[in-house]
Amino acid sequence: MKDGFLRVASATPTIKVADCRYNADAVIAQAVEAAENGASLVVFPELCITGYTCGDLFLQRSLLVSAENELKRIMDETASLDCVILVGLPVRANSGLYNCAAVICRGEILGLVPKKFIPNYSEFYELRHFTPAPNDLITVKMFSGNDTRWISIEKNVIFQCIDMPEFRLGVEICEDLWTAEPPSGKLALNGATVIANLSASDEIIGKAGYRRMLVSSQSARLLSAYVYTSAGIGESTQDLVFSGHDMICENGTMLAESKRFAPGIIYADVDLQKLENDRAKTNTFVGEDNYCIVEFNLPVRDIDIKRYYSRTPFVPENKTHLEERCEEILTIQATGLATRIRHTNVKTVVIGLSGGLDSTLALIVAVHAMDMLERDRKDIIAVTMPCFGTTKRTKSNAEILAESYGVSFMDIDISKAVTQHFEDIGQDINTFDVTYENGQARERTQVLMDIANKTGGFVIGTGDLSELALGWATYNGDHMSMYAVNASIPKTLVRHLTAYEASQSEGSLKAALLDILDTPVSPELLPPADGEISQKTEDLVGPYELHDFFLYYFVRCGFTAQKIFRLAKKAFAGHYDDETILKWLRTFIRRFFSQQFKRSCLPDGPKVGTVTLSPRGDWRMPSDASSAVFRL
Repeated sequence: MKDGFLRVASATPTIKVADCRYNADAVIAQAVEAAENGASLVVFPELCITGYTCGDLFLQRSLLVSAENELKRIMDETASLDCVILVGLPVRANSGLYNCAAVICRGEILGLVPKKFIPNYSEFYELRHFTPAPNDLITVKMFSGNDTRWISIEKNVIFQCIDMPEFRLGVEICEDLWTAEPPSGKLALNGATVIANLSASDEIIGKAGYRRMLVSSQSARLLSAYVYTSAGIGESTQDLVFSGHDMICENGTMLAESKRFAPGIIYADVDLQKLENDRAKTNTFVGEDNYCIVEFNLPVRDIDIKRYYSRTPFVPENKTHLEERCEEILTIQATGLATRIRHTNVKTVVIGLSGGLDSTLALIVAVHAMDMLERDRKDIIAVTMPCFGTTKRTKSNAEILAESYGVSFMDIDISKAVTQHFEDIGQDINTFDVTYENGQARERTQVLMDIANKTGGFVIGTGDLSELALGWATYNGDHMSMYAVNASIPKTLVRHLTAYEASQSEGSLKAALLDILDTPVSPELLPPADGEISQKTEDLVGPYELHDFFLYYFVRCGFTAQKIFRLAKKAFAGHYDDETILKWLRTFIRRFFSQQFKRSCLPDGPKVGTVTLSPRGDWRMPSDASSAVFRL
């Protein structure tokens, strides 16, 4: 599929034990259905051509010959399908009987992958029939007449798609995953981005949850997609019951899971480019063994992505998870600040409190930090500095916050100082340009720094991650501080952290926090209109929910602008039209590249999530980099 997406399918048919023709018919029918639904990879259960529960019938030549013949029929009748199909069957070679996965594509068999670990404990007694995977490659003569061919049985093999290089397939079988060193580990380290597991896992109490955890965690450890398909209806219930528990995971995330005890097909669109980006950033993800590469061709399809994308990738949608996330983030921020306070042994911390979201969150963090240190909250000095654009609403909320939290408070009107500065440099006070705006921001920073010097403290920065990405900060103004507690918090998350604090509060404090959440985001640097905020940030640089979406997929995933645009159209369908999304995506790219110089000299601040722009941490970028190849 286009943009690194691959639609995979996990298919469990209803079978009849030892009826290879019946089982092949079921496999063919589901393979055709999956291909018609756009799947490029279809994985069937372990030994699905014969059935897993054949017992000593596996030693009967008639069953083995029938399985081989039906494999050939599956190949012939799926030759027109543009997909890779994996089916399980027993294969006799060199006097051994191997439990194999046959990898089929367009009527050809690319190879046979044998099961490495053969369980012989509890309800399993596979060593009675099967031989563990050989150490060296062996070949087996298969099919009769004009179709006779020699097929490789090889455990260390990766199947590589020529047309879609990100699609590299590794295969393991059932018990292989449950061992201390699954084959999928080295397969992934040697390049496999998709692991297929053909399984026959029986059901006992509690096993489904453990199996779910195992598959999910393995996909996370391997930074891979993992397609797990298990035997189900039709297997013998003589001693065991099989549920057909199928799962598709991607880097620890469950993308699709079947209903147990019912046959069927599940689908998921895995993002191989995202997995490759994750691996590229993890320099410990390196293989050492030499694996055999078998190439195949598949067309790259451009079909609609059947995958959900949240409009707020930084914010959990589950309420419980969101509350847990907020509590954890506030603790991380407060711990970082408390550690810095303890280390520097300062007497105070100083915050410019505007009555807006960012400075409110910074105050919340400072309060939590002082409580951790068991210090008086009066050691926090909150300073409101009204000037030409300040409204009564924001100033009032700043006052209420300071009083409610019990911190020290200073009200310093900077209008006269800024007016004098404008006179000194010849700036017309009626010209509302960038000098008019930034002069106020820098005066506020000077006031805060001087108060910190006077009181033996340091200044806490309030700017957030989204503003850093866009460069929406005055250089050496709100851009500067001694410790920036919000530096890795995107604007969409700042809102939820403040809302979480409000949910834990009451009275006038809660009312003020809720009103701040309802206040338009603004630097308040231009005069109000009829007492209301006239300068709304999102009217100027675009909606923060769009910019945070762009930021996540650009920095975290390394996606192209074209792919980000495609995902944004899907995520924001019905909320923004394509032209609006495109306009602000172009703005994001332009500003992200042109404003790197502001990020190159950021003050210290705690890393909270996987996306951060600290020049000392995860993001190193030259200030003079061109955006040419990143534009849309």
